[in-house]
Amino acid sequence: MTGNSPTGSSSLTAERRARDLAELAVGADVDVLVVGLGATGAGVALDAASRGLTVAAVDAHDIAFGTSRWSSKLIHGGLRYLASGHVDVAYESAVERGVLMERTAPHLVHAQPFVMPLTPLTARHQAALAWAGLEAGDLLRSAARTARSTLPKPRRLSAVETLRLAPALRPYGLRGGLLSWDGQLTDDARLVTAIARTAAAHGARILTRVRALSIDGSGGLVRDELTGESFELRARAVINATGVWAGGLVDDVRLRPSRGTHLVLRSESLSGLAAGVHVPIPGETSRFVLVLPQGDGRVYVGLTDEPVDGPIPDEPQVPEADIGFLLDILGSAFRVPLHRDDVVGAFAGLRPLLDTGEADRTSDISRRHAVLTSSDGVTTVVGGKLTTYRRMAQDAVDAAVTARGLTPAGPCRTTRLPLVGAAPPSRLAHLDAPRHLVHRYGTEALAVRALTDVAPGLAEPVLPGYPVTMAELVWAVRHEGALDEDDLLDRRTRIGLIPADRAAALPAARVAREAAVGPVPPTR
Repeated sequence: MTGNSPTGSSSLTAERRARDLAELAVGADVDVLVVGLGATGAGVALDAASRGLTVAAVDAHDIAFGTSRWSSKLIHGGLRYLASGHVDVAYESAVERGVLMERTAPHLVHAQPFVMPLTPLTARHQAALAWAGLEAGDLLRSAARTARSTLPKPRRLSAVETLRLAPALRPYGLRGGLLSWDGQLTDDARLVTAIARTAAAHGARILTRVRALSIDGSGGLVRDELTGESFELRARAVINATGVWAGGLVDDVRLRPSRGTHLVLRSESLSGLAAGVHVPIPGETSRFVLVLPQGDGRVYVGLTDEPVDGPIPDEPQVPEADIGFLLDILGSAFRVPLHRDDVVGAFAGLRPLLDTGEADRTSDISRRHAVLTSSDGVTTVVGGKLTTYRRMAQDAVDAAVTARGLTPAGPCRTTRLPLVGAAPPSRLAHLDAPRHLVHRYGTEALAVRALTDVAPGLAEPVLPGYPVTMAELVWAVRHEGALDEDDLLDRRTRIGLIPADRAAALPAARVAREAAVGPVPPTR
């Protein structure tokens, strides 16, 4: 792996935050102010900093607080967009998937098999269309130059093979299945944290709990949410990457947010899943409900695509209608009866879709991203999806460099810039650390494990039966910018997706936060 070498520590700490804020409050200018620390905003910070620009990136809450932590945890190759005729969006998705899987984040993204069962509800012409789509998706993989060893070839399955991968499916009338492969994230919030820390290693100031009250082309009025103090932050360029909240800072941005809901089930509810499952939605040609085993005792089921009107909440609520819809679709394909009581958690994210006035349903709106420049010089990036965050960031920085004359900015380097913890799969496979740590931290798994050598008690799980240890919570405070228990349970780990688990783990999070306090050596 190659890339522009980082110039400093990637550790995000409360002390670093306070120091960076103090420097900015007394009048330090930056080349780029980024508002929003989701995947796109963190990606903008990394792109700009790796070009040699000075960067301050702020978020009113935490890293990955908004939409970026509510995804399906998938790095899509764009098959759905190919089916709807958006070939350019599908190709871009396939390219960015390959970048993540093979160069920038192979520790966080791995190949995930998916089965589409051919049930009596799946007409033969629908099956033929689906197979044609999978073959087209494999051509996209080839065009994007992603290796066959990274993503295997799709193939047809017999009924026996299909049930071996997904034993809970209804066997009656099952004609077989279609096997395909896509990229699965270990954790979307962990990806965003890795992007932000890599940006920090290149000198970007990553500032959570800092709200942008107003912005224009030369900076913004920001407020430290921990102290209540406000100050003017001066910048040569401002990039608005706040997703569904973008219109609150720039008047001429028109969005049509769409809600995507997921259910959280215990793995025993659909026991034996060795692959994800695409369950066709009746009456739709290219929409599916996804059943996604996580390997941590949980299964996610999603997702809906419903328009959202009115004020945009910080944390979207899940309507009972969405839960009922997803359970009904599951019931059409699985022999195991699933009831409301089996849903131990649920989450919803809001997609920042650009309102072009060309589609009646949000599910028909293109996922193509857009970069807009306001009359006062603010660059706003909206649309897109998690998979294409890097390209969105590149386009936003390119636009800001041109519009604001940011010289001497170098060319974009992020297609080959490994994120914190990244290494070739061959090296990751031989790290002397537990596999669950390698999949979450990559090469840093050795450092996380080393915490338990000093304090063996940190090897204890935070929650019985769940693969997160006390050491990981301590690491999150010391190196990943976690400031409180919410950061630890809801974003640095995903324990909080199940309310009962969150309540049980809260005392451990408090203990870990206290254990992390004190002089801490930085990591590279």
